[in-house]
Amino acid sequence: MADIRVGTLNLASGRGDDGVSAGAAALAAAVADLDVDVLALQEVDVDQPRSHRVHQPAVAAEAVGATDWRFAPTLAGTPDPFASWTVLEPGLHGPGSALAGPHYGVALLSRLPVRRWHVLGLTAGPVKLPLVAPDPRTGDRRLWWFPDEPRAVVAAELDGLTVLGTHLSFSAPSAARQLRQVRRWAARLPGPVVVAGDLNLGGSLSALVTRGRRLVTARTWPAPDPRVQFDHVLSLGGLAGADPQVRRLPLGDHRLVTVTVRPG
Repeated sequence: MADIRVGTLNLASGRGDDGVSAGAAALAAAVADLDVDVLALQEVDVDQPRSHRVHQPAVAAEAVGATDWRFAPTLAGTPDPFASWTVLEPGLHGPGSALAGPHYGVALLSRLPVRRWHVLGLTAGPVKLPLVAPDPRTGDRRLWWFPDEPRAVVAAELDGLTVLGTHLSFSAPSAARQLRQVRRWAARLPGPVVVAGDLNLGGSLSALVTRGRRLVTARTWPAPDPRVQFDHVLSLGGLAGADPQVRRLPLGDHRLVTVTVRPG
């Protein structure tokens, strides 16, 4: 196989440090110079009012020069502690595929020809995330318990390599369980396999769970002053990494991770 540059970015709906999501032009400008063959994106919006109803997978794909891409929505509606949403069965949407209404999920973009696409749904964890936010009835700030989201994995079979993109639970035990499920699924796909994404498992835990190899070792979250590595590119099949880079972009609350993947 030829060298392939793989990246991952938690887009956070395109939000910047001010909490405001970028419009289509600003999103495109933020990723336009990324030299990546395959890019995994997490926390991706489609037709969400909070992100100017931008189709973020399509805009990002065009900006990075991706010839093919897939978006796996996990929710219909807007993830919000004060609103309801609909959990979706895993499915894939790509160029020419229409989605009606707001959706949210993960995406995988490729500049290289993709032989086959696959998707796997992951069950949400039982743990709720504590969140301090204003009560919509009174305006007073209070503690809310935000339920975990369903998750998904998107896989692209390339020439000599399969790349998986995902975003795992914010609960470490649930993320580890999901990652073990990803590892079992990956074993049925054409190898070698690379897993890219926000795995919500710090440091070497992701490699321990998968028995794989971390191709990038650097802190990635939070973006302004990273204290832990949640964002990983893992080799599950004897591949090595070269020229690892961690970079802050003007949007997203995690740092961009990129690495060149080559035979080990």
